[in-house]
Amino acid sequence: MRRRGSASVVANPVLVGAVTVLVVVVAVFLAYNANNGLPFVPTTEIKVQLANGSNLVKGNEVREGGYRIGVISGISPIALNGKAENVGAEKGVDQPTVGAQVTVKLDKKTGKLPTDSTVEVRPRSALGLKYLQLTRGKSTTKFLKDGDTIPVSQTKVPVQIDDVFKIFDRPTRIAEQDNLTGFGNALTERGPDLNQTVQAAPSFFTHLAPVMSNLADNRTQLARFFTTLDRFSGVLAPVAGVNAQLFTDMGTTFAALSRDPNALKATIAKAPPTLDVSTRSLHDQMPFLNDTTKFGHDLDLATGELRRALPIVNPALRTGIPVLKRSTELNDDLRESLGALRDLSQAPTTNLALRGLMATVGTLNPTLRYLGPYVTVCNFWNYFWTFLAEQFSEDDPTGNTQRALFQFANHQKNSVGTSNATGPANGENVPPGEDPEYLHAQPYGAAVDDQGNADCEAGQRGYPARLSKYAPQNLFVSMDPHTPGDQGPNFKSFDDRDKPPKDRQLDTNHVPPGETFTRDPGGIGAVP
Repeated sequence: MRRRGSASVVANPVLVGAVTVLVVVVAVFLAYNANNGLPFVPTTEIKVQLANGSNLVKGNEVREGGYRIGVISGISPIALNGKAENVGAEKGVDQPTVGAQVTVKLDKKTGKLPTDSTVEVRPRSALGLKYLQLTRGKSTTKFLKDGDTIPVSQTKVPVQIDDVFKIFDRPTRIAEQDNLTGFGNALTERGPDLNQTVQAAPSFFTHLAPVMSNLADNRTQLARFFTTLDRFSGVLAPVAGVNAQLFTDMGTTFAALSRDPNALKATIAKAPPTLDVSTRSLHDQMPFLNDTTKFGHDLDLATGELRRALPIVNPALRTGIPVLKRSTELNDDLRESLGALRDLSQAPTTNLALRGLMATVGTLNPTLRYLGPYVTVCNFWNYFWTFLAEQFSEDDPTGNTQRALFQFANHQKNSVGTSNATGPANGENVPPGEDPEYLHAQPYGAAVDDQGNADCEAGQRGYPARLSKYAPQNLFVSMDPHTPGDQGPNFKSFDDRDKPPKDRQLDTNHVPPGETFTRDPGGIGAVP
């Protein structure tokens, strides 16, 4: 019997075509993603901060020792912290700057990377292609992990070739062409002059050496000369047009002088004695010039302040100018007022009035010294007017409360409502159902003690059962001028010394500072 033959794989054209297409697709996929690293290859992702992107793009290589160890998978802008150097920023103040953060994928086979590793942007070709050069650090204990970041302090972006080429932009190239054309024209047909220059150079340099030596000496202060010259030129720059016109006018002046040689000779002959006088005059003027220099320095500072103050001063000036114009009318009216004041001062009755005023003040002064604490410490003035209206306005069936108080006085012996009393009210013979009355009429109740402390005796609740040195012992009345001890203020005092002056309230525990007072009428004033 004959065995049936097996069919070959390549004999099927459909299968061969499918395998071919699959191989081509895989090859294209691998080629397309080559810049992102080969698929299925384990990698470590590290982020690198750079001062600038330096034209890096996604897919650039990462190399170590010339060998590729990874690729750049992404790049994005980030804010870096640095010292401000741009115009308008305060020198030395931390300001955010824009940098680049590059995400790289490194092959696992590169091993562990120390955390002090550094990265540098390097050119790969003269056409601008770049790559990252990785240099391993020396740390043996700390290593970068997946997702870690190499800070900008460990990266470097040197000057690149394309940055150098950017110097020669179109305006620069045109200027270089003009320079070469100018130098060429300057040297054209200058051969004999150049030969003479080379021939005279040794002698020139022989004399030049001591001159340059003197200029190089610190005592010459050549640097100060150029600094001063720079300042001088800066001062003249704003008036350059005026100086140009000055030289034009001087040309006209010298032309006029040349027409009269004798006058010019006489002027030159008088110049030496004039210079001698000027020299002595300048010597005498030196203190004035020094003071003027100091004044100019101070005025410079004031001018700087004035520049900042002008936005505030200008509106004031705009407002003040019309006011100043109207002040002439005020001056006319003021002249009449001052004339009337002059007439008043010259009138004979003025002195009489002033003497009368002095007498009035002398009379009122003891009274005010005595009454002042009743207002400033005890507040009696406000209390009086606060409750006066209520006292007279409160109605009752027979009139008002004030009248009723006298009508319904106690009917005891010698009560406060008895017109023919023979002694002070002392709670004697009190009818049933009525309360006893005792006279409590301290004359000249104090407001402060002799040290100025609050002693508001009038209006206090309660009084001593007996306070009368000269009354009989059987009288339980209070009639002496002052109750022993200080009764304190009538209302809460405040201690606001820690508050701003506008928010402070009166300290009513004591006479206000600077106020003179007397505890008794007609007494001598005292300042505690």
